[in-house]
Amino acid sequence: MTEETRPATLYGIQYLRALAALAVVFFHAGERSGHALAIGAAGVDVFFVISGFIMWVIVARRPVPPGRFLTERLRRIVPIYWLATGAMVAGALLGLFPNLVLTARHLLASLFFVPLPSPSSGEVWPVLVQGWTLNYELFFYAVFAACLLLPARMRLAAVAAIFLALVALGLAVTSENPLFVTYTRPIILEFVAGMLIGRLWLAGRVRGRVPGLALIGLSLAGFATIGILRLPFDEWTCGPLAAMLVYGTAALEREGGVPHLRLPALLGDASYSIYLWHTFAISVVAKAGTMLGLAPALVFLASVLAGLLAGLAGYRLIERPLLRGFSGKRRMEAARKAVATEG
Repeated sequence: MTEETRPATLYGIQYLRALAALAVVFFHAGERSGHALAIGAAGVDVFFVISGFIMWVIVARRPVPPGRFLTERLRRIVPIYWLATGAMVAGALLGLFPNLVLTARHLLASLFFVPLPSPSSGEVWPVLVQGWTLNYELFFYAVFAACLLLPARMRLAAVAAIFLALVALGLAVTSENPLFVTYTRPIILEFVAGMLIGRLWLAGRVRGRVPGLALIGLSLAGFATIGILRLPFDEWTCGPLAAMLVYGTAALEREGGVPHLRLPALLGDASYSIYLWHTFAISVVAKAGTMLGLAPALVFLASVLAGLLAGLAGYRLIERPLLRGFSGKRRMEAARKAVATEG
């Protein structure tokens, strides 16, 4: 969801990001139009595995100190998220979201990625509900950055040990503290799975077109079975399926079997903006469709299209200009340092 695409040749991973974003859009559009597409929420599991994979590959290819790693991650995530949260707050103040209860404490916790129960629902959600996943992303980045202080050969084991210990603690201890509940969920192991796949991939141990296609097929079949039969699911079931999907795709990448397709690649680039902005458009379209008495299927399709278009607009008009601005500042800083060194 929020990962950079610096290894630009990894088109398969880009397409998975697009698929994961589309699954989440389907999930929310289904909620608002009366369609049961709960399995679309598993797009988050795919995002988390991809995040672990991409972070490992990026740092292995371009080693960076912990401070710079965190700065780059924060630049990538925070400004756009704050803008989307600001849009939610403005909408609530204008009466567009009558069920949204705002408090200063919850708003601050949302802006600074602190898990806290929402006064609107009691769930541990930020003001922008889908931002709950960013609490996990930032936590993973913080642990990952700390482990960059270790020798490269120890980093995966260190992150895995920390996250396994947290999950074990969560299974052994009962607590209602939102921080404890959030960061002891087994879902954090999906980042570790992605890191492991990244390490194996860089070592040339993830390969084979046939095994890759088989794992992708099994993963998609598993998700489809859960969705069609409406089976219960959580990270214990969707995490392994997401890891299989990423592993299989990485195997195809190694074999050079992933072509460059412009639209899926664009959706992959825009996946973070799609994730943040799609619910605004879906809410408007679903409400309008209901008022006009449109068929649920038509409301669903219109909501999906509106969500994707809103995300693409956010990417073109907000995310990409911001990232280009940050890149320009980094180049200027590097040039100043070079001049100072030469002087």
